[in-house]
Amino acid sequence: MLKGAPVRDAVFAELKAKVASVRRPPGLAVVLVGDDAASAVYVSHKEKGCEEVGFHHVTHRLPASTPGGEVLALVARLNADPAIDGILVQLPLPAGIDQEAVLLAVDPRKDVDGFHPANLGALVSGRPRFVPCTPKGVLRLLAHYDITTRGKRVAVVGRSVIVGRPVSLLLSLKGVMGDATVTMCHSATRDLPAVTSACDIVIAAIGAPRFLGADAIAPGAVVVDVGINRIDDPTRPSGQRLVGDVDEAAVKGRAAALTPVPGGVGPMTIAMLLENTWEAYARAEGIDV
Repeated sequence: MLKGAPVRDAVFAELKAKVASVRRPPGLAVVLVGDDAASAVYVSHKEKGCEEVGFHHVTHRLPASTPGGEVLALVARLNADPAIDGILVQLPLPAGIDQEAVLLAVDPRKDVDGFHPANLGALVSGRPRFVPCTPKGVLRLLAHYDITTRGKRVAVVGRSVIVGRPVSLLLSLKGVMGDATVTMCHSATRDLPAVTSACDIVIAAIGAPRFLGADAIAPGAVVVDVGINRIDDPTRPSGQRLVGDVDEAAVKGRAAALTPVPGGVGPMTIAMLLENTWEAYARAEGIDV
């Protein structure tokens, strides 16, 4: 099982040591609009991470009824704030707010989520400034467990701009955690199990519970499950539990390695967000990244 907590803890320890030697702490601002329960949990984890490594952090919690113009004005103030190195707009935004306009308003130099077109374009060109946190976390997780991608056949299931497309690009770049032959699969892929079962590594990021079964995974393959899906479970006090996009029970014993859900990629996303914030701070302060 490729657990994310040990890797996250190593990243946090490294960041903590760096923060101890600088004149001011790196600053992260989070913009949370509305009362989405999952978003509130994510933001809480981000706040705890900042406190653990010694970052300055502030969370702006706005009601769902907030006009889009007010959100844009807040982003403009954060862009100009010298104490803030990274800005994260928690998605999704409520209906009625132009999500694309808000993301475009973030200064690319403070876009620690890596979603601004300027940063995505830099990634496409092979010169990334900020790598989106979850794709970056996937590759860091593989590297930690000495799973190389060079020369490997990799199937990426899902083509979102948050995970699927960026991780496909990263894997195709030259370098230690690149040089893979990548197939990006999606809803129009014919005979998906035949495609994925021919690959050495499968990265599932499609957002469908237990979508990939044993027939989709080759014996000895490495499986990275990015999916986080809530399903009914009457045995749990909440009546629900989290499962991934891969049927873990069916794949265990077949795959050589598998990320658990929860506890696999999730901790890595937070760690990479803080690492990106450090990189934004270092560039602003003229420190080598």
